[in-house]
Amino acid sequence: MPTVLTSAKGQVVIPKKERDRLGIKPGTRVVVTAVDDHIEIRPLPENPIEHFHGFFKGGPSLTKALLEERRKERMREEKKCS
Repeated sequence: MPTVLTSAKGQVVIPKKERDRLGIKPGTRVVVTAVDDHIEIRPLPENPIEHFHGFFKGGPSLTKALLEERRKERMREEKKCS
C-alpha cells in the first residue's frame, strides 16, 4: 500500500498508478469527503449531467410530481380569483 506525505499546506500527491487507474489527469476535479476516520478522494465525471443521466431510473418521477403540484397550485389560485 503506497503512502504519501502531507506538505505544510496539507497537500498530497496521488501516486501515478492510482491516478492512471482512475483516469485522474491534470485539471480533473475531485470530491474530497471525510468518512469516519479517513478521507476519500473521488474524481468527478467530465460531464456530470451525462454521467448521472438515468441515475434514478425506476424511482418515482420527480417531473410528474412537480407537474401535479403545479396543477394543484393553479387550481387553488383559480379558486381564489373566483
